[in-house]
Amino acid sequence: MPCEVHETDSHTLVTIPCLSDNYAFLLRDKSSGDVALIDVPEADPILHELDARGWKLSQIWLTHHHFDHVDGLPALLKQQQAPVYGAKADAERLPDLDVALADGESFAFGENDIDVLDVSGHTIGHIAFYAPAAGMAFTADSLMALGCGRLFEGTPAQMWDSLSKMSDWPDETLICSGHEYTASNAKFALTVDPDNAALQARSDAIRAAREAGRFTVPSRMGEERATNPFLRPQDATIRAGLGMQDATDAEVFGEIRARKDNF
Repeated sequence: MPCEVHETDSHTLVTIPCLSDNYAFLLRDKSSGDVALIDVPEADPILHELDARGWKLSQIWLTHHHFDHVDGLPALLKQQQAPVYGAKADAERLPDLDVALADGESFAFGENDIDVLDVSGHTIGHIAFYAPAAGMAFTADSLMALGCGRLFEGTPAQMWDSLSKMSDWPDETLICSGHEYTASNAKFALTVDPDNAALQARSDAIRAAREAGRFTVPSRMGEERATNPFLRPQDATIRAGLGMQDATDAEVFGEIRARKDNF
């Protein structure tokens, strides 16, 4: 499947399908020409795209240690050398890092800074990269299109805290998540929020996009806020449907996540 490209005045984003349902991303700063790679599920599709565009990597950002986000790194580094950035808190499970990052830190990419957020839940030590100047965030398996990652290591309270860190991102922010799970996420979302007109419309659009062979990633933060049940445990209609009117947001989130696990 060919890659998809988003252009802004300052940046180019290339979404690269990998493995069966993963995505890697190339982000190019137009002013400096710097190129970052976010996650490395496999090397060949990424190297092909770099070669086709004549781009050289400047940085490699890893979100978490799962094999389908890092296994392509050794083969990639044989062809293109670049410093590897990842979470200091999970350095022992990640490939060797050149730059170890902690929650709340930032680092330079091109002419702007990239903000680092600890978004533990799917794994402990999962990080997200927020590029406000580009209007993009690389969330991998934390915030996903119409979903969130399964809690393999963290607790519902941890994941809700992680998702809450993203709550003030502008509506137009591109959410670059790690997998093409959106169609199945939409089917589940409708079970807990069936009367949400925006969700119904988005579900129809997702179905049409997939039938046409188009990606549903990245998505926009505004549509996630309006339709993603994992961002909306405070919603009165969802709470009523779950019979949890008096629960905390974290408790409602936990119930939604548990139902998704068994969907």
